[in-house]
Amino acid sequence: MNYQTIKPHCDLASIVKFYWTLEVPFDPKNQKQKIIPDGCIEMTFNFGDKIKRYTSETDFTLQPDAMVMGQRTKSFDILPLGNVDTFAICFYPIGFANFVKQPLENLVDKETPISELFEQEEASELEQQMIEATNSQQRIAIIETFLLKKLNEKNTISQIVKSTVDVFLETNGTVPINAILKHDISKRRQLERHFRKQIGISPKQLGKAIRLQATLNLLLNKKSETLTAIAYESEYFDQNHFIKDFKDLIGLTPKEFLNNEHMTLSALFYK
Repeated sequence: MNYQTIKPHCDLASIVKFYWTLEVPFDPKNQKQKIIPDGCIEMTFNFGDKIKRYTSETDFTLQPDAMVMGQRTKSFDILPLGNVDTFAICFYPIGFANFVKQPLENLVDKETPISELFEQEEASELEQQMIEATNSQQRIAIIETFLLKKLNEKNTISQIVKSTVDVFLETNGTVPINAILKHDISKRRQLERHFRKQIGISPKQLGKAIRLQATLNLLLNKKSETLTAIAYESEYFDQNHFIKDFKDLIGLTPKEFLNNEHMTLSALFYK
């Protein structure tokens, strides 16, 4: 399994968190892998074999080869049908709204082909260029040319959304919405409306996803010895609150998550 991350061009650094590549040779013993919410939207290109995306314990769809994975409010399982060869762009929560005009709440909890988000001709050209590229450096050059061009058609990002996301990222999602808004209830409805359009999910859901990422980092890298210590460091009210949020988003308790064979891929992103 070969997983790598690459920093974006400085002109995209406030929008693109990083690029990542993953190569995994086929193994008939492969198990389903759980994908968990992380507060980010990703554009992915699959150059390997098809990948199943399970919609229930037994039912599945095949993921598009060139797609955008919207915000996730719950975890789901995938299973490659052969070799994995993937290139992806991981956008900050506020990042992808700069490139499309449609409300991002339409993309939540699903994978949307890029042909449905961009003009058909430009989407087809982009996918073909990515397929024909022979290495990650070429693919990065292609995608950055595409993104910088789209950025010139820039959509306006609401300041209230941007400032809220900035606070979440700075504090690992631990600050309550009312505190960010300084208890100005009149702004709450406005924030919710803009969040649905430009992020895809509510402020509360994004805060929970960002906090979960920081918690997983502590859990998987054993930076805290007990669940109580992790709950305290992540500023949960208590251990029960921590376990409830964890299970709501991942579907497992923290103890069930550790050393679970279905979590190998998710755990890889924190090592």
